[in-house]
Amino acid sequence: MEFVAGPAVHRVLCADCGTPIVPNSANLCVACLRNTIDITEGIPKQASVSFCRNCERFLSPPSSWTLAKPESSELLAICLRKLKGLSKVRLTEAHFIWTEPHSKRLRVSMTIQKEVLTNTILEQTFEIEYLVQHGQCPDCAKLAAKNTWKALVQVRQKVPHKRTFLYLEQLILKHNAQKDTIAIKEVRDGLDFFYSSRSHALRMLDFLASVAPIKSKSSEQIISSDIHTSTANFKYSYSVEIVPICKDDLVCMPLKQARSLSNISPLTVCIRVGNSIQLLDPQTLQNCDIPAQIYWRSPLDSLASVTDLIEFTVLDIEPDHTKKRGKFILADAQVALGGAFHSTNGDIARDEGMMDYESSGLTNQVFHTRTHLGAILQPGDTALGYFLTNSNYNSDHFATLPASRIPDIILVKKSYPNRRKKSKARNWKLRSIAKEAGEDGETSGARGAIGRMGGRDQKKVEQDYELFLRDLEEDPELRSGINLYKAPEVTMAAPDAAERGAGRGKKKAQFAMDVDEAAPAELVRPTEAVGVDEEEESEPDFPDVKLDELLEGFDEMTLGGGDAHAEEENASI
Repeated sequence: MEFVAGPAVHRVLCADCGTPIVPNSANLCVACLRNTIDITEGIPKQASVSFCRNCERFLSPPSSWTLAKPESSELLAICLRKLKGLSKVRLTEAHFIWTEPHSKRLRVSMTIQKEVLTNTILEQTFEIEYLVQHGQCPDCAKLAAKNTWKALVQVRQKVPHKRTFLYLEQLILKHNAQKDTIAIKEVRDGLDFFYSSRSHALRMLDFLASVAPIKSKSSEQIISSDIHTSTANFKYSYSVEIVPICKDDLVCMPLKQARSLSNISPLTVCIRVGNSIQLLDPQTLQNCDIPAQIYWRSPLDSLASVTDLIEFTVLDIEPDHTKKRGKFILADAQVALGGAFHSTNGDIARDEGMMDYESSGLTNQVFHTRTHLGAILQPGDTALGYFLTNSNYNSDHFATLPASRIPDIILVKKSYPNRRKKSKARNWKLRSIAKEAGEDGETSGARGAIGRMGGRDQKKVEQDYELFLRDLEEDPELRSGINLYKAPEVTMAAPDAAERGAGRGKKKAQFAMDVDEAAPAELVRPTEAVGVDEEEESEPDFPDVKLDELLEGFDEMTLGGGDAHAEEENASI
């Protein structure tokens, strides 16, 4: 085969160093061209970025603050936006170079291209160092200055307990509705939410309307005005009232209103409170749904609440499976008061501590009633209900009811007294929103949104919190709307160590309201952890929370100006 030579390549000598090169318009090699022309001229090699330590946001020019993680694309975009002169070159590649987290330095490697001569494009890689300057964003500066809010949402419910707000707190956490809140203050009948913008308050108002039946009123107060530009600054206040009816409350409606609601019985039990109220007649399983708009046209009050519930023992029950509605089955039950048919044996002190109906012979009486709990009640179970025969209600609507339509007893829910006597640790826990210090009655800085006022009211809040936890355990539908987290592991203690620990003082309640503090692992006696009681056996159908319902990563939350430890634990809102 004959060899064919390729075309000749003409080369010239570099004008500076004399190296043979392919001819170009400058007649210079790449090294001499870079020494002669610097395409990075006009681009600063050092710059600074502003970082707010309170909210962990970076200043994105010109005036917006953006949340960006270290070495993220958002942070890289902020760094590139800080440079002048990038518009005159072509950026082909940029990435972070690792630095020590405490060095307050960011290093970025960049590769740019630029046409220096005719048909001659030069590429160059260089580094830029950024100094992280700590400061405060305008929102955090307003929070630190105190009383600089622009909008206020006042949530109230006129009931003697806090269980509604405990559940509302969990709904707010699940939907992250607290992200724009700058402070929370607890007052007598509810909570106050403070915001730096009116739009944030309106967003909270829409969220409350979607989870609870409410009515709201708005007002505004002028702070300053400019007559030359016709502008003014206002503070906006929104008053929100939640219906005073809660789950398991006994409700008595006027006869006219009951007829308008599908002719339901005037005496009903509230089975659910969402953005509407659901009432159930336990005698017929007829239910009705009352939206917030209809409720506030003719408001109702609860005839009795869960604090008026009395324990009853189920002697016999006959469910009628032909009459059922959802999870409820109508049944005829025979019940007696809890601890019925007991003998006092002449114990005078016991007789003096009895209630009136316990000493009047009603304890030995068997009551016949109809209940909607035929699916879960068995003979020998304990149920909580309203004892209408021995109650006196200050209600005109209840007084107008004919005696034939008032049952002796209305059972509301099943109870588990044997299991409640044991101090078995729960395997789940709830998060809490911390809040700013209130003005009156404040205690420590590690309280949640509920239970900060302290004093005599604190014991009542702890009782409401325990009742709220029991409601979550016994109602899967209720806890499906919130987030439950795995509790820290419980360590087993030796019996002698447990005895020594018991002698030092009263042990703090396991689920006290100050869950924002990192609590040490509890020491539980082996007999308590196993849950074995030699005298009484636990109920076999006790509603334990399953592990697949729990979430990992329990972390505490604070709001704004908490302590330094809470800020280091990434717990700011």
